[in-house]
Amino acid sequence: MAANHQILSNWLKRTTRVRIANDVATIALKSRRSGLARTEFEYVIPYSDAEEMLRIMCEGNVLDKTRHFVSHAGNTWQVDVYEGLLDGVVLAEIELTEADQKLTLPDWIGPEVTADPRYRIINMVAAARVANRRSLDNEAPIARADEVIE
Repeated sequence: MAANHQILSNWLKRTTRVRIANDVATIALKSRRSGLARTEFEYVIPYSDAEEMLRIMCEGNVLDKTRHFVSHAGNTWQVDVYEGLLDGVVLAEIELTEADQKLTLPDWIGPEVTADPRYRIINMVAAARVANRRSLDNEAPIARADEVIE
């Protein structure tokens, strides 16, 4: 499933997200975390409203990802592969029915990062923006038409 989404707001650790996936547009409201859990409300909204929100409220910083659903040991993992601003980032997550639910982890799973703030989308986006600005600052000078840069 290809998804196109952006965090519109992150205020006091509460998040608002708009997503367009498979021709369905949604808006989600997420509470602040309590341990590993948080409450989320998601609603279908008109497709044109979602496009407009992404266009005028996200300042061109829309995240593109493809979500894969992978079954393992009776559970379904969501594996998100990002492109664009977060190109190369791959995150796997699972929705637990209970906070203390026991899991059999797949062999391909990496380290647990749920509690690591560096892996929250808002922080990864901020880090990517800083890295992009630094790479732009370090670009080679533009040559005049009669110059050659080797």
